[in-house]
Amino acid sequence: MSEDVLNPEARPRLLLPGLTMHNVGRELLAGVTLLAIAVPVNIGYSQIAGLPATAGLYALIVPAAIWALLVSSRQLVASPDAAASALVASSLGGLAVAGGKDYATLALAQAIIGGVMFFACAFFKLGFLANFLSKPILTGFVGGLALDILLDQVAKMLGVKIHSGEEFLVKLGELFTGLPTVNPWSVLISVSSIAIILLGRRWLARVPWALVVLVLWTILDVSAGLENQGVAVLGTIQAGPPKLTWPIIDWSMWLALIPSAAALTVVAMGEGLLVSRAYGAKRDYPVNLNRDLFAFGAANVAAGASGAFTMGSSTSRTAAMDQAGSRTQVPALVTAVITLLLVIFGTGLLEHIPSPVIGAIITVAVVPLLGFGEFAALWRLRKFEFAVAAVCFLTSLLLGPIQGILIAFVLALVNLAKSAADPAVDVLNAQGVPQGSILPVQERGEVTAPGILVIRFAARVFFANASAFKDAVEGAVLAAAPAEVRHVVIDCEAIGDIDVTGADAVAATKQWVLERGLSFGYCRVRPDLARVLSEFGLDAGSTIYGTTRDAIARLSAADAAQGGGAQP
Repeated sequence: MSEDVLNPEARPRLLLPGLTMHNVGRELLAGVTLLAIAVPVNIGYSQIAGLPATAGLYALIVPAAIWALLVSSRQLVASPDAAASALVASSLGGLAVAGGKDYATLALAQAIIGGVMFFACAFFKLGFLANFLSKPILTGFVGGLALDILLDQVAKMLGVKIHSGEEFLVKLGELFTGLPTVNPWSVLISVSSIAIILLGRRWLARVPWALVVLVLWTILDVSAGLENQGVAVLGTIQAGPPKLTWPIIDWSMWLALIPSAAALTVVAMGEGLLVSRAYGAKRDYPVNLNRDLFAFGAANVAAGASGAFTMGSSTSRTAAMDQAGSRTQVPALVTAVITLLLVIFGTGLLEHIPSPVIGAIITVAVVPLLGFGEFAALWRLRKFEFAVAAVCFLTSLLLGPIQGILIAFVLALVNLAKSAADPAVDVLNAQGVPQGSILPVQERGEVTAPGILVIRFAARVFFANASAFKDAVEGAVLAAAPAEVRHVVIDCEAIGDIDVTGADAVAATKQWVLERGLSFGYCRVRPDLARVLSEFGLDAGSTIYGTTRDAIARLSAADAAQGGGAQP
């Protein structure tokens, strides 16, 4: 990996980093591919969010262009995504009627609040917060939202009417009771669209099959009059470019939108920054996560001021651009320009798109988000993390995404505390080889060297594991038989810090050891930890050794000088 990846400021910022005369043609072609993917999918996402189709199209214009010019990542694609769209719908459904003017205004305000939150995260350099959303949490949270989205799309593909703003179980009941009203033409359109997309991707992956089925069935709708057979279509789409605006709502509504905007910000940050970092490392170019946060902020404010809705990142489109050979943000600018022409001159072409086609396209995009493979791997590898993912899944599905993200953070803290509260503790063994590695002993009750116990505690000592530290040291001494132990040394290689509660535990442990006539010391102490030991007075009356071998050698020599077995 190059030095630039580790130091994002090592090279000057270019307007479009990575663009050269040699790859401009490939980048322009990738832009056409991105357009073919983004237009039908964004129309579907706007429907998931309860917004007009133009909201999804406008997200591809001003917000995407601003993102492309500001972001440090050369490949991460910014756009509304399935999870964000579902979160928008569920959070606004209780505040306004989906599809109404007030609803759309709230969506704009929500995006602006999210943008301000992104700006704050960038200013305070909070990109590290993305690390709190572990893979199990993201798997469960996104999977729950994906299943809720999938239910809406299944209803659309069957031609059954359900209330998309209702809770999952209510919608599920509406779907079952509406099965007698299934429209055969809608089913045919959906099944054939899914088959074409999946088989087409297998044989000719570079062809935008979503666009192919969309154009195909739109032509058939116009020529065969499928609307007369009960097939729902997209309907009239407002023509014209995005207009700069500002949502005018009461302050109480601004405040009511803060929790949902915060949840959207966290989800976008968690997924977006992880993907940005991954592709930067994969393709060996510099990334600056805090600059990416700023770009997210600018894109969301632009979305709220230009008729779109909350912007996140699209992992699937980023992967598609990577497969297409794109290494710059040129495709986003190409898509912005062509989409602008489309909304000015070509909205009439979109009015007859059958809704089942949109449902099929979204279904193909959403099914991988259910995370079947990830759940299976978690079950096989870590049962506790599987449980974390399952709780996040059920919470976001049955209680709602806001509650889901709150539970996710609580579980992240619980998982962190669980791991830190039970760190590995080893009694080291010199193996009788002066130059050999100091390794953990295999049997409980052994000593590191005659009369010497070196105990390695593999974590910082703080309130969650303070008692574990004390129990581990006392247990090691008692297991080895106190008569055989004259010295206790704490290997501090993995102890990065000690808090007040931890200091009390170390002091009590030290006192327990000294009361039994044993010596107490430390080895491999980092300079910053040495200062902490001094601040708490934990170094008083104790020797600090440079290495484990040094501790063993000096203590053995001291024992030999006193006759081999005398107490120090």
